[in-house]
Amino acid sequence: MDLRIFTEPQQGASYDTLLTVAKATEDLGFDAFFRSDHYLRMGSADGLPGPTDAWITLAGLARETKHLRLGTLMTAGTFRLPGVLAIQVAQVDQMSGGRIELGLGAGWFEEEHTAYGIPFPKEKFARLEEQLAIVTGLWGTPSGEKFSYDGTHYQLTDSPALPKPAQSKIPVLIGGHGAKRTPRLAAQYADEFNIPFASIEDSDRQFGRVRDAAVKAGRKADDLVYSTTLVACVGKTDAEVARRAASIGREVEELKANGLAGSPAEVVDKIGRYGAIGASRIYCQMLDLDDLDHLELLSSQVQSQLGANLIEQPSH
Repeated sequence: MDLRIFTEPQQGASYDTLLTVAKATEDLGFDAFFRSDHYLRMGSADGLPGPTDAWITLAGLARETKHLRLGTLMTAGTFRLPGVLAIQVAQVDQMSGGRIELGLGAGWFEEEHTAYGIPFPKEKFARLEEQLAIVTGLWGTPSGEKFSYDGTHYQLTDSPALPKPAQSKIPVLIGGHGAKRTPRLAAQYADEFNIPFASIEDSDRQFGRVRDAAVKAGRKADDLVYSTTLVACVGKTDAEVARRAASIGREVEELKANGLAGSPAEVVDKIGRYGAIGASRIYCQMLDLDDLDHLELLSSQVQSQLGANLIEQPSH
């Protein structure tokens, strides 16, 4: 089982804060740092000092880190034209030396679109399907050849399909709870399927749907990585767990029911139950980005027990 660090900077984080967390993530041996793609806070958080753009952030981190894989859960398809997104992600992949992963979703948070003047179309899922076809098509077009696409929502004519990513294939993540269209889209385009904030039972059902869809699409079910995203709230003592829960405005028992909360032993046990249904990767949602000791605890007492792919750090 592989643990990755996932942040929600729209709740309140500067680029400098994200850089500090990303460097700590790398130093502690985690293999990946991901962030959300939102422009407006949610709930009671103050959201200060204001939003940071996902791909500008990742471009900066690409130059400031050496080993971390970097990506989004999930880039909002409503924010960017697919041709522009393909250029942005390929460029950041080059800047990172080939460490980028693209999570792409339809977009859903209408208020942030209203707040920043971003169109919020009705046919978001149909647009997402075309966006995936275009982005992967542009990257997959051999150098020297042209790419064209005639869709309902997007049309491209004789694109040079440049630049190319550093990786031969940037991993594409698709996620969600939808029972029909989401599994079909994952089977067609995804290297990884992610179900966020779901119970073991619901995750098991959704993984099964994606596996069935992959086979129907002519792929092996295990061609995809299966992952989940869960809020993390771990402590060496009950008091430490309670303090961390309070700092993010949550209740301990609710977090234990719906996330990775409690002692390291409790969390390792919960992770094992997700592993039993086929998850091989968990994105740990870290909501208090000032609590670097939380990251250290996850590394030293949770990830260390999972047999995960920890990055070997050079001695100093």
